[in-house]
Amino acid sequence: MNAFLYFLYVLLVISSLFLILTVLMHKGKGGGVSDMFGGGLSQTAGSSGVAERNLNRITLATLTVWITVIVAIGILSKFAL
Repeated sequence: MNAFLYFLYVLLVISSLFLILTVLMHKGKGGGVSDMFGGGLSQTAGSSGVAERNLNRITLATLTVWITVIVAIGILSKFAL
């Protein structure tokens, strides 16, 4: 049980970092964090709508994994002996 809990913690850290990266990769709607890292340049370059939709799907999938891991850690922590 401890090994599985440690695996979930590692998965939580990895999914958290990946979620942060995918959110920062989204096209900015105006002055914000994405413009600070060069997001404003992508607006003038004209990014593809397909790429944005795929990025949305990847972000939602990562969010789903992140939420599932958090719930699993909570349940295992509550019922652990």
